[in-house]
Amino acid sequence: MGKPLKRHPALVPLSKDHHFGLLLVWKIRMGLKRNTETRRILRYLEYFYQHHLEPHFQLEEQYVFSFLAKNDLMRKEVEKQHADLRLLVGKLLAQEDDARELLEEFAGVLEAHIRFEERKLFQHMQLELTEDELLEMKDRVDQIHEGTDENWQDQFWVK
Repeated sequence: MGKPLKRHPALVPLSKDHHFGLLLVWKIRMGLKRNTETRRILRYLEYFYQHHLEPHFQLEEQYVFSFLAKNDLMRKEVEKQHADLRLLVGKLLAQEDDARELLEEFAGVLEAHIRFEERKLFQHMQLELTEDELLEMKDRVDQIHEGTDENWQDQFWVK
């Protein structure tokens, strides 16, 4: 694969979401490093998942991936990754014991997923889709996308 393409404006809001997803990964890892009670981390994960991650997945699945053919290998891979992440979150939120290992696994899987979308999927979409398709995608994303806004009081990652 050659030099990365400049991110098309249609994908910029999603890349910004990905920044906050990587921040979630960092927060989980910092919380674990500081031996934070996993209950505190899980409360934040549940909040972030419900308000940011799941809406982001739905936006991508309904308004972004639909521009690729259903049998497109990259689309199939990223949809599988979304399903795997949803399962992991479900396991985490049902966890009654110490969830350290599962939180570490989730952080690694989410980071790999974001890197895949940023480095491979978005590049693939920019090469496969026409400018008109990308502009139509931008219109859809702009109408639906909400930025990440949070005011979480329990900053376990800094204390």
